[in-house]
Amino acid sequence: MTPEIRKIVTFDEEVLVEGFKPAQTPWRMFAVAAVVKNPWAGRYVEDLKPEIMAYGPVLGELLTERMITLAGSGDNIEAYGKAAVVGLNGEIEHASGLIHTLRFGNHYREAVGAKSYLAFTNTRGGANAPIAVPLMDKNDAGRRSYYLTVQFAIPDAPRDDEIVVVLGAATSGRPHHRIGDRYQDLKDLGHDLDNPAAV
Repeated sequence: MTPEIRKIVTFDEEVLVEGFKPAQTPWRMFAVAAVVKNPWAGRYVEDLKPEIMAYGPVLGELLTERMITLAGSGDNIEAYGKAAVVGLNGEIEHASGLIHTLRFGNHYREAVGAKSYLAFTNTRGGANAPIAVPLMDKNDAGRRSYYLTVQFAIPDAPRDDEIVVVLGAATSGRPHHRIGDRYQDLKDLGHDLDNPAAV
């Protein structure tokens, strides 16, 4: 049992000017999406595990390889995330099933040497539905300058019986970040940052 992939789509964006001010280095965000036939479309299936076990590793490895190729190396990826959009004949559970398994996400996490969890969205929509891939710092979930979103759409996907499975990344945080990190707020509110249980 292997995923039936209709197409692979790459999105790549370089921002040279942000907020009316040139970026010191180009701010790059990119993503790779696989458009996959939904094995559960149009019916209720109680046990999703066989397909999750079969599809997760294949999609995780494939999309991770494409992301590393785009980045040049895993070290060049500083922020990362994942997303899935299920077509109208599927459930949100189907989108979740394909991306919320360690058999999918661990390929990416290990390839980029990450410590934090993968930010995610799982939604339902028709062809040309908006795809939003939230990103966060791969090692530090509190760095707000790395709270980013890769946004794009695929004109002919997902079809009703498809799922779009996506990995996203950025090579840096926002160019002119000025809102500080989560830790400053916690400190201002009197939290003991040396005691993780207190946060």
